[in-house]
Amino acid sequence: MFFTKVEKEYGNLFKKTYNDEFFGVSPPSVFIGSKLRYPKVNVGILSPPERVEDAWLYDKEEYWSEKNFTVKDVLKLRGNLINSRFRSNVYDTGKFLDIAKEIAMSSKDIDVEIKLDKKIKMGLDFDKISNVMGPRGSLRKVKVVDNIKIKRSVEKVVEDKDLKAVDALKYLYKRGFEDSVMNKLLSVGVLGVKKNRKLVPTRWSISCVHDVIGKNLIKDIKNYGQVNDFRVYFGGYLGNYFLVLVLPDVFNYELFEMYLPGCAWNTEKEIKIATDYEDFYGRKKYADKCGGGYYATRLGCVETLNRIKKQGNILVFRFETPEYNVSLGVWVVLAGVRKTLKNNPLVFENRDNMLNYVKDFVLKRFNFDLNCLLKRSKIINNIRTQLKLSQFFR
Repeated sequence: MFFTKVEKEYGNLFKKTYNDEFFGVSPPSVFIGSKLRYPKVNVGILSPPERVEDAWLYDKEEYWSEKNFTVKDVLKLRGNLINSRFRSNVYDTGKFLDIAKEIAMSSKDIDVEIKLDKKIKMGLDFDKISNVMGPRGSLRKVKVVDNIKIKRSVEKVVEDKDLKAVDALKYLYKRGFEDSVMNKLLSVGVLGVKKNRKLVPTRWSISCVHDVIGKNLIKDIKNYGQVNDFRVYFGGYLGNYFLVLVLPDVFNYELFEMYLPGCAWNTEKEIKIATDYEDFYGRKKYADKCGGGYYATRLGCVETLNRIKKQGNILVFRFETPEYNVSLGVWVVLAGVRKTLKNNPLVFENRDNMLNYVKDFVLKRFNFDLNCLLKRSKIINNIRTQLKLSQFFR
């Protein structure tokens, strides 16, 4: 049903057919699929089925966000990106896998010759975590016909066989590498201690990168002073809207996701709600209610706290609206949060004024009574019920 709706609206993206052999350009991009029985995976080399200029644009989430690409803009690019794949074990080695790793490490697009087992009909494949995918074909032959350039920082972490993957990601993040780049490196198994290196399905590696970088920033944030006012940020991207509330206290984080009827993942007539939470001491289990969106949202929030050198309670309400009628992956969530937190916040002197404003705003904007969520909120309930040490020294 979901795919039928998409095909009807974007049908012009599904009509092309290409030969089984072509000369293309990888952005560079590699995808590790998770639908086989682990530890078996599909490894895909992504490329348009023809020689194109600016191939990097086909796999550049950060640029799409910066330039405010529409859903149709993204689908047009991804629908013309062929996933030339082969089966592998996460611990395997081999020529195809070596080429895939080289492509993933490259700092520029790569000319490739591809031969598949049959002709390809263009189409799209959707996932909540990974970026939307184009058509797939079984890889029979691949040849790199270009010089691969790898940045020195990438060479450093790949060559260091005693460096843990977590520390490699921290190193790359501090040097300004984008999330999408770190995700590719982790997924193709070129990071970490030598004996532990293996392929990681892309949808897993995305959330892992967001989690690792987020936790590292939270360690620093816990040493900062608390915000001394009440702040509300609002914004979004591609029909995903975020209300981010920052309240004075030590670091706690809570996310509520509202899937409105008609959005990408809600075909029902009622709003669907998911929530996850962590206190000052963090989580021990995966945030399975909100999934990858939890870690993407948290990363955007803690980047802002780290920038202003403050800590506090972070309460986020995400509204996925019918404007977002096609799921493009969790990168949209991180992009939306980052855009939201670049906006100037509304500042309130006390909690009640802030909450009254937020309830009124949500009711007018989304026709939703926020009281039901505020009553469930662990952060709000903790603020209302927990005694502070400072209360005994007034």
